[in-house]
Amino acid sequence: MASTGIDFANAESGVRIVETAPLGADVAAANDGALRRMSVIPGIAEITDGAVAGTEAEKRMGIIEGFKLYPKAVGWSMLLSTAIIMEGYDVVLLASFYAFPQFNAKYGVIQPDGTYQVPAAWQAGLSNGANVGEIIGLFANGIISERYGYRKTMIVSLMAVICFIFIPFFAQNVQTLEVAEVLCGIPWGVFQTLTTAYAAEVMPVPLRCYLCTYVNLCWVLGQLIASGVLRGFLANTTQWAYRVPFAIQWIWPVPIIIGVVFAPESPWWLVRRGRKEEAKKSLLRLTSRGDPNFNADDTIDMMIHTNELEKEISAGTHYWDCFKGVDLRRTEIVVVVWCIQNLCGSAFMGYSTYFYEQAGLQTTDAFDLSMAQYALGAIGTVTSWFLMAKVGRRKIYLYGLIVLDVLLLIIGFVGIAPSSNKAAGWVVGSMLLIYTFICKSHSASDARPHIYRCLDDFSVGPVCYSLVAELSSTRLRTKTIVLSRNMYNVIGIINNIWTPYMLNPSAWGWGPKTGFFWFGLDFLCVVWCFFRLPEPKGRTYGELDILFTNKVSARKFHKTDATQFQGETVRLASVSESIQGEKGGYSEHKEITI
Repeated sequence: MASTGIDFANAESGVRIVETAPLGADVAAANDGALRRMSVIPGIAEITDGAVAGTEAEKRMGIIEGFKLYPKAVGWSMLLSTAIIMEGYDVVLLASFYAFPQFNAKYGVIQPDGTYQVPAAWQAGLSNGANVGEIIGLFANGIISERYGYRKTMIVSLMAVICFIFIPFFAQNVQTLEVAEVLCGIPWGVFQTLTTAYAAEVMPVPLRCYLCTYVNLCWVLGQLIASGVLRGFLANTTQWAYRVPFAIQWIWPVPIIIGVVFAPESPWWLVRRGRKEEAKKSLLRLTSRGDPNFNADDTIDMMIHTNELEKEISAGTHYWDCFKGVDLRRTEIVVVVWCIQNLCGSAFMGYSTYFYEQAGLQTTDAFDLSMAQYALGAIGTVTSWFLMAKVGRRKIYLYGLIVLDVLLLIIGFVGIAPSSNKAAGWVVGSMLLIYTFICKSHSASDARPHIYRCLDDFSVGPVCYSLVAELSSTRLRTKTIVLSRNMYNVIGIINNIWTPYMLNPSAWGWGPKTGFFWFGLDFLCVVWCFFRLPEPKGRTYGELDILFTNKVSARKFHKTDATQFQGETVRLASVSESIQGEKGGYSEHKEITI
């Protein structure tokens, strides 16, 4: 790009603006006005030089190089994400209890056939209690973590969990369990967004997708552990069959608290607070020493430049700013992406054990299949890591939904078979396993057939975490994720109201035929993804800002070049150009009004 002149008018800050030739139509650039406003920032020339170098270094960085440079960041991110195991554990624990004879005998009511069942209304109420608490915790986290930092917010939330677990452990009735679910849901809501945001902010570009989707793996591990614990207590007919599983939740908080106390704060959060030196110290604690290709100052400059650019694009950091200007589109995408997890049929999977029983399987077989589906879910999440680096997020998410839609249709047709057909029950179970591998979501109402479940953990489930973390702006990331997760919870509440009625033989009793209902909703999700879901693979946060600011079509994101350092016709001068200009090195001068 040929320079035609430098502006020396802004003597106070010593900043220079270079007029350049217009960029091509296939290149998305920063807004000229935004760059002019940024030009008054003291030291912006040095920041821009460092940001350019830092951006180029991240984009050149390979996966292996990233793991070598950021091994400590990987460890710290995995530590915080481990808190999600607790919620994944409890979500499946509670839903699986509905198929647990000992739990039903304590908290259920007797049925005409002499067995005990927790009424559908209370099943919905208990599952929704956690969602209500999570909504409260999510909104609080959006404000508290941005003010006090991720570490302090995490520590307080973990301490709260330790206290709240006492309530379900000693609960004597379903009303007490309801209170316990609401209170435990508050810190769980914090974990849902804080862990994802932290992973997105401590990881470089090539590692973002792995550590963000690791959060989903923690969900699956929690679900697998819960199913295994309950399977082990099936033969126990005492009250400890359901009290001990509640008590096991005390295993996680204390070691995580100890680790978080020593964890470094997010350097992005420190930059947003104007604490540059602390941000650099935090970054150095996240990276290895001695890498000749890594410059911490350049990486911090990249964060500062991106933060200042976002301030010029959209200055606010309040919840309502998520619905203004260019951030409205980003909020829509992030919200819908997470809502799809509850709209694509995931209401099958959390009730899977109960679902299998209603499909005609014995209780032990139902729990065995549940363990298999969660194990496949873990495999699916890990498998998605290999594809995301090659294929990207959009294709995996879109094609995964298409396959899930086909599976839901199969499940619906199999449900037409009479309940006496045991083979049909096993076919439904197998479908749920594949569903899990492809999609794996962690909905509280998760009860899909096995094949379906396989597919869920391979696409929609893990890829969702990468998308919501990458597509939100850095200044509004936490609040955007909060809004999206809360909409997910709202839909989860609706699912938890009607799913028990769909599956409960004493209510609507649809059983596997519920697949027809979810087939229709999943098809609408496919259509939305095709037109609205962009591809963030390989993009820095600054480049994503530019693509959204230029209103690039979702289907053109992956093939459009983007630069945050170049405007439509101007750019900020580098330090060397500024010095050369001050010495009279330019024969031509064209003043640009700032």
